[in-house]
Amino acid sequence: MTDLSPLDAEGIDAAVAAATDAYQAAQTLDELKEARLAHTGDKAPLTLANRGIGAVAKEDKPTAGKLMGQARAAITRAHDARLAILEAERDARVLIDEAVDVTLPTSREQRGSRHPLEALQETMCDTFVSMGWEVADGPELEAEWFNFDALNFDPDHPAREMQDTFFIDPPESGLVLRTHTSPVQVRAALARRDALTNEGRGIYVVCPGKTFRTDELDATHTPVFHQIEGLAVDKGLTMAHLKGTLDAFARSLFGPDARTRLRPSFFPFTEPSAEMDLRCFVCDGGDPDCRTCSGTGWIEWGGCGMTHPNVLRAAGIDPDEYTAFAFGMGIERTLMFRHGVKDMRDMVEGDVRFSQQFGMVI
Repeated sequence: MTDLSPLDAEGIDAAVAAATDAYQAAQTLDELKEARLAHTGDKAPLTLANRGIGAVAKEDKPTAGKLMGQARAAITRAHDARLAILEAERDARVLIDEAVDVTLPTSREQRGSRHPLEALQETMCDTFVSMGWEVADGPELEAEWFNFDALNFDPDHPAREMQDTFFIDPPESGLVLRTHTSPVQVRAALARRDALTNEGRGIYVVCPGKTFRTDELDATHTPVFHQIEGLAVDKGLTMAHLKGTLDAFARSLFGPDARTRLRPSFFPFTEPSAEMDLRCFVCDGGDPDCRTCSGTGWIEWGGCGMTHPNVLRAAGIDPDEYTAFAFGMGIERTLMFRHGVKDMRDMVEGDVRFSQQFGMVI
């Protein structure tokens, strides 16, 4: 019937009957769709006949148009009628298959949610990724060289004592549970050193992760906690770049009015070094009796400074050609600032009610 004429009334009736029979034989919506395409698609007899109207004589075009219009209307009615039946059958099956017995007993157990520390860590990393930085990772069981020596800690530094650091038996193994995420900075610098010196690509990495100290668990301390640190190595970096980076980071976490300040301090791996303070978000520096900032108007957030030349040398980077800055802060402390958490023990005791109040995203 591929050469069906638009004036062939019997042939057109036969095509309509064939389409109607095919629609009635369809047992599913997919079968009905296949039948519709077969009888109304681009290569269907009726479609080809309809295209042939333009080739018939002028005086015969009204007759051809009438025949084809009646045919299309007939098969459309047949299709829609079968479609309504099949959709009704489908809906009836869904009601049965997806029925829920509301009389069955349900579980009273509360559902968990993402831990706020994990979600906040991702938020902090996203801030730096949006600025073009990379996220670096490293082992929690760390070599003493990466944890101390490469970071310019003196051999007799108090942090190397067992009352401050978890050493792995035997003590001469040279392995510790990392006391900060700063070793990741050294590893990242070593891995990217060739790209820095040969291709001129600066090193901009942020290092989040778990750290370990021999502290007792109380409201403000925990032996296992999380840090996030940043390292930038390039030509011409200054404290001004460090301050601008920290201001942008603070605004992303605490709002557009957040401000930071730097106070002189000392760390073995930076020179000059500074303590990083955050403007008190409770009193904004206007209440001498504020319990959050003790009336100072500022809250200590972390440490920072220009990376010490010895640290750059340990990573094989010439400190006469490149400068670097680094910073770091505790994620638990940031969570306490950001959401008013009073007791750090709430973060580690596993009570699902603590996590639920934060929802899925911070």
